[in-house]
Amino acid sequence: MLDMSMFREKSDILRKDHDKRKIPYDNIEEVIRLDNAWKQASYDSDLLRKSRNEAARGIANAKKSGDSESVKKIMDEVSSIGARIEELTKISDDYLKQRDTVRMRVPNILHESVPVGEDDQKNTLHSLHGQKKDMNFQPKNHNEIIETNGWVDLARAAKITGSRFYFLQGDLARLEMALQSYTTNFLVKRDYTLVQPPLMMNREAYEGVTDLADFETVMYGIEPDKFYLIATSEHPLTAMRMDEIIEPSELPIKLVGVSQCFRREVGAHGLSDRGIWRVHQFTKIEQIIICNPEDSWSHHEDLLSNATELWDSLDLHYRVVNICTGDMGTVASKKYDLEAWLPGVEDYKEVVSCSNCTDYQANRLRMRYRTSEGNSAVHTLNSTAVATSRALVAILEQYQTEDGRIMIPKVLQPFMDNQEFLSLIHI
Repeated sequence: MLDMSMFREKSDILRKDHDKRKIPYDNIEEVIRLDNAWKQASYDSDLLRKSRNEAARGIANAKKSGDSESVKKIMDEVSSIGARIEELTKISDDYLKQRDTVRMRVPNILHESVPVGEDDQKNTLHSLHGQKKDMNFQPKNHNEIIETNGWVDLARAAKITGSRFYFLQGDLARLEMALQSYTTNFLVKRDYTLVQPPLMMNREAYEGVTDLADFETVMYGIEPDKFYLIATSEHPLTAMRMDEIIEPSELPIKLVGVSQCFRREVGAHGLSDRGIWRVHQFTKIEQIIICNPEDSWSHHEDLLSNATELWDSLDLHYRVVNICTGDMGTVASKKYDLEAWLPGVEDYKEVVSCSNCTDYQANRLRMRYRTSEGNSAVHTLNSTAVATSRALVAILEQYQTEDGRIMIPKVLQPFMDNQEFLSLIHI
């Protein structure tokens, strides 16, 4: 959520940003209107309180003089003023609530370097990593690969849960655990603190990190407790410091979160999205930074470097793209995506998202740090390190051999007793 000063003093900047996104100014104008109405109601209420205080002094003077008639008249007046103050206070509170509800729908201000474009086809290439492996055979997509071995059981998972769930078995399950261990070790060595977050959040905390109006449709709610299963560990890790004043000496706060994630993933998708690519439950390792505003853009590049160096070490071919205006969500000011090459479908698919959310989440979470001039909003950043199911897909497709075996990336082999290939199972 943007600070109110942006609407009161810099609304022209907001309108120019909306022009980039090709969205109307309606919410900007509504926030300004409701803010003015709130200020007027608050002002009128304050004037009445002053009148009531003056009247109260009149009661004291009338009592001293023994003028009972004046006392009654003034007390009736005070009672009437009190009722009007109560009415105005309710009106003021309603305006404030409406204002901030609409304010939450106004997206973050885009960084000047974000490319302008209407959809993901206008994302721009930032960098290209690795080489497409030389395959002198027709590569299989990951669905074909998992259908010919016992590593994944989709049918039995669907029987007991539903579609887009799976049992991960044998060496592929071991490889998934190897990815978790390797990735967390990789980031802990870079001074990130490992955190396993709760898998549920209440609505207030969730509204602090994302626009539930857009996101709620892909989330799982837990009744009757009004909790939500988390869609990514970014959300609880960022909300950890909600309603806190952070000492400057603590910044930057660097966290690596490991958690199960839950998403409805509604809608129809292509062939490459089947199998274990687009699922309702998956494991993700996430990078989080909470920092001083003046350092956030350098930290954004640090997060990207962590992600690229990690994926480079897995010896996988991928590209980094700079997300354009039409493909940006509400929360981020700038975002990079890593897209892995899937030779089985001959396409690049997203595996990592790396965002600087500036003070947008911090304002919603009332998360500040102490300064000599008072308390100020921190900046929050996040980046996927590895979503393990998608990383497994990239490995299955890029590391397949002509005889149908799957090689294990060298950096993961020590986590699997130094074996070089996945072993097939049949259950």
